[in-house]
Amino acid sequence: MHNLRPYNLHSDGELTLQLTPSTVSPLAIDVSESTPMRIQRLINENPVVIFSRSECYMCDVMKRLFYSIGVYPTVIELEDVEIADLAAFHRHDGAGDAVAPAVFIGGSSVGGLENLVGVHLSGHLVSKLVEIGVLQGVVL
Repeated sequence: MHNLRPYNLHSDGELTLQLTPSTVSPLAIDVSESTPMRIQRLINENPVVIFSRSECYMCDVMKRLFYSIGVYPTVIELEDVEIADLAAFHRHDGAGDAVAPAVFIGGSSVGGLENLVGVHLSGHLVSKLVEIGVLQGVVL
């Protein structure tokens, strides 16, 4: 960080954290970035990402499946108006609200909960996670 101090230590021992506009986070929101561009960026930047709706029980099941394997995915909760933009990035059966949740592993769409469970039960989920480097120390 080139000798930058993101904090100030005052003479009375109080510590002040400074967050500057140059602070960059992969989850940062750029208002000039369209929803499709943001979705694509998040898919590319995160090895395992789940796009979800608020209070989505299927997303909770997805997270618990990954947690049980030892993987902690990035979870992005989309607004209802953003869900339609997600459909262009992954395969779904077109039935009702099947667009979200959607999981992407290594930049590729896995689909929804049923597809994720299917990949796991077929024995391919762990090998895919090892392949992209988020799961290590597993002998296949």
